[in-house]
This record gives sequence, C-alpha cells and structure tokens, in this order.
Amino acid sequence: MKSDKKILRYNGLVLEALPSTHFKVKLDDGREITAHLAGKLRLFHIRILPGDKVTVEMSPYDATKGRIVYRGK
Repeated sequence: MKSDKKILRYNGLVLEALPSTHFKVKLDDGREITAHLAGKLRLFHIRILPGDKVTVEMSPYDATKGRIVYRGK
C-alpha cells in the first residue's frame, strides 16, 4: 500500500549537535531547523558531526522540524 503523504527532501549542513540525537541543521535555502536521526541511522550507529552534509525529510505541515535520512561526505 503506497502512502499518499508528500515528503519534502532538502540538503543541508549540520551546525550543532543537541541532546538525544537531535541536530540543528541549516538547509540550502537558508532556513535553520531542528532534525532528529532516522531509525536506520540510529540502528547502524551512523555518527553525525557538526559540518556534515545531510539530507533531511520534512513534512509539508511543519517547516521547523525534520528527520535526517542520509549523511553525505
């Protein structure tokens, strides 16, 4: 069953590590959001540090929060 939800994906840069796997991320369009790690990144202990390029999924309903789904180089 395919979901009809629209997920927005943005690229960004991690600015700061916050407690409990939350991060402050600056998106390419200039916005700053708070993002948490997706389950697979947590499961495989992917380490995210300030300065990493990441891909963030966001809901169209809340533009201040997101989920980090990929860590770039």
